[in-house]
Amino acid sequence: MKTDDTKTLTRAELAAAITDEFRVTKFVALEIVEDVLDEISNALTKGENVKISGFGTFSVRKKNGRMGRNPKTLKDAYITPRKVVSFKASSRLKEAVNKKAV
Repeated sequence: MKTDDTKTLTRAELAAAITDEFRVTKFVALEIVEDVLDEISNALTKGENVKISGFGTFSVRKKNGRMGRNPKTLKDAYITPRKVVSFKASSRLKEAVNKKAV
């Protein structure tokens, strides 16, 4: 069994980083984080792509309905059509992640 030692970056930690970097109050930093996330969510809800230069692109894709199988019961089940959010990392982000991984 693989254990996951990865850390999760939270909204509060993002706000703390903004507070430290830009010398604003924690309240203002939290508003900034929420506003940015709201803008990204709103754009994706409208079906727009969100490109953050040097980071990556968020996009909405349509998935067709299909037959699947419940892995627990092994019974066939229909999976309804839906939209999913996908993320494609920029080459700069991929390089940065790979440098840290070595």
